[in-house]
Amino acid sequence: MGIKIYKPTSAGRRKSSVDDFADITKTTPEKSLTVALQKNSGRNNQGKITVRHRGGGERRRYRLVDFSRDRFDQTAKVLAIEYDPNRNARIALLQYQDGTKSYIIAPNQLPVGQTVVSSQKKVDITVGNRMPIGYVPPGMMVHAVELQPGKRAMVARSAGNGVMVMAAEGDFVQAKLPSGEIRMFHRSCLATVGQVSNPDFSKIRWGKAGRMRHRGFRPSVRGKAMNPVDHPHGGGEGNQPIGLKHPKTPQGKPALGVRTRKPTRSSNKFIIKRRNAK
Repeated sequence: MGIKIYKPTSAGRRKSSVDDFADITKTTPEKSLTVALQKNSGRNNQGKITVRHRGGGERRRYRLVDFSRDRFDQTAKVLAIEYDPNRNARIALLQYQDGTKSYIIAPNQLPVGQTVVSSQKKVDITVGNRMPIGYVPPGMMVHAVELQPGKRAMVARSAGNGVMVMAAEGDFVQAKLPSGEIRMFHRSCLATVGQVSNPDFSKIRWGKAGRMRHRGFRPSVRGKAMNPVDHPHGGGEGNQPIGLKHPKTPQGKPALGVRTRKPTRSSNKFIIKRRNAK
């Protein structure tokens, strides 16, 4: 992938850059692996907004990505690298020897035509192969890691992300997450070798509000620009500070830098070092 910059023919174009999609090899999705995606605009089953600033956007079809990859010891050939509008990483179209096709999160630098395999035993340390993290040598980058054995990939699925394997001790492996957190994984948790594709996604400059609306994001208003009835930061004559000891969310809870992880979570015992503070 690369970033493409146009001549500044307008104000929005001047401040923007776009993806050149050079790594895409197939422009239309596999129809049997897509389903209709109904939008909820950030609302729950009661119709109440639980996530603000969501709505609109281009109509999409959801690609059925295989996060489990539980067809063990069956080789699959990479047919194409495709664009997925529902995530910032690329997806790879695989075809197994029996003709079955599936999508996976595409690792970076995965070539079309390569053969990949998922196994519960040790396999070749090749980009795209999936195996228990206990068999991955220290210093290797992996992605799509399971938090619990058999619970499908949950960690490091976003563009450019990767988990660095650090050391193995007993039944657990220490690994460094993209956030900087160092955590223990059971050595039987599956992980895919390599870094997630599309690492330059974070360098895209969207440039204007219209492009964000196409992505499904609605406008955001500062709390201090609101009235007191609408936000704890609101009110005052002219441009005033928030007037509180600590910033608040619209619901009045502490915000910006406050730890929100519950101290009684059962998985706290697996965290060796907390994530890097912003």
